[in-house]
Amino acid sequence: MSALSDLVNLNLSDSTEKIIAEYIWIGGSGMDLRSKARTLSGPVSDPSKLPKWNYDGSSTGQAPGEDSEVILYPQAIFRDPFRRGNNILVVCDAYTPAGEPIPTNKRHAAAKIFSHPDVAAEVPWYGIEQEYTLLQKDVNWPIGWPIGGFPGPQGPYYCGVGADKAFGRDIVDAHYKACLYAGVNISGINGEVMPGQWEFQVGPSVGISAGDELWVARYILERITEIAGVVVSFDPKPIQGDWNGAGAHTNYSTKSMREDGGYEVIKKAIEKLKLRHKEHIAAYGEGNERRLTGRHETADINTFSWGVANRGASVRVGRDTEKEGKGYFEDRRPASNMDPYVVTSMVAETTILWKP
Repeated sequence: MSALSDLVNLNLSDSTEKIIAEYIWIGGSGMDLRSKARTLSGPVSDPSKLPKWNYDGSSTGQAPGEDSEVILYPQAIFRDPFRRGNNILVVCDAYTPAGEPIPTNKRHAAAKIFSHPDVAAEVPWYGIEQEYTLLQKDVNWPIGWPIGGFPGPQGPYYCGVGADKAFGRDIVDAHYKACLYAGVNISGINGEVMPGQWEFQVGPSVGISAGDELWVARYILERITEIAGVVVSFDPKPIQGDWNGAGAHTNYSTKSMREDGGYEVIKKAIEKLKLRHKEHIAAYGEGNERRLTGRHETADINTFSWGVANRGASVRVGRDTEKEGKGYFEDRRPASNMDPYVVTSMVAETTILWKP
């Protein structure tokens, strides 16, 4: 008699050409990932060859009950690390039946910015550092923490090893490998300053693909924690008090910044970011004011600052970039629950298109 795990791991290609496509989209809160699966007659590698689909937007907070149909447009394909074989994950964005992007579709506006000739010519690269916290399921308290109590103070946990310092490494490693399998450009992982908190990095990715890859990496993480019976939190300050918050530091460069003389271009870009500080903060994630306090490696939310190798600044420039006179910079303001479509396109728009 087959065990459940045998059936879950059945290799479909032994018996059929058909594949399963898991369509993924972002729900009404802007952070809730949703997905459903359909059968396709054979393997597909080009999103434009995939059929559009629909869902009940009244059940995701994205449409009224009397006109609830929302249309999914497939935008990017990844290999499915859960079903494997030729099965795929499909990142979609959402439209009305008339073809208008719904209000929570942030990808559409981002794609417009990235397809602008001035932006495309600059080939914007992004590296996003996604921090997150693993929580015990029924108590919403970090894994490895005594229930209702606290571990020892921060210090030994950042990149720490050992059963009393690293909590949840099996989840983190499973996620790392699953992302590589899927075709996500994941570039690393590490344990964070607060116990139970981890980070993965996606990039360097060009333009709109940075958002697609970060969203599918978040989806894969949600699915793995579901299997493990653990909750993943993207809250920017899950535990109040003397504990680090969670961010999504966004590393950025353009072609001009990566070429000789790029440091001057970087300084001009940072000057533009300073002038639009308020607009950027408003778009950089919910609850960020609890994280950006000027403590725990953050700059105060109301003050823009930048510096070389300064982790207490809004924007940090690396020593290597200063030394070589070209490179990239890191916007340290985005919260862990930011929308990468919004943040990446806004950084490009401010630094490339906006003329103050």
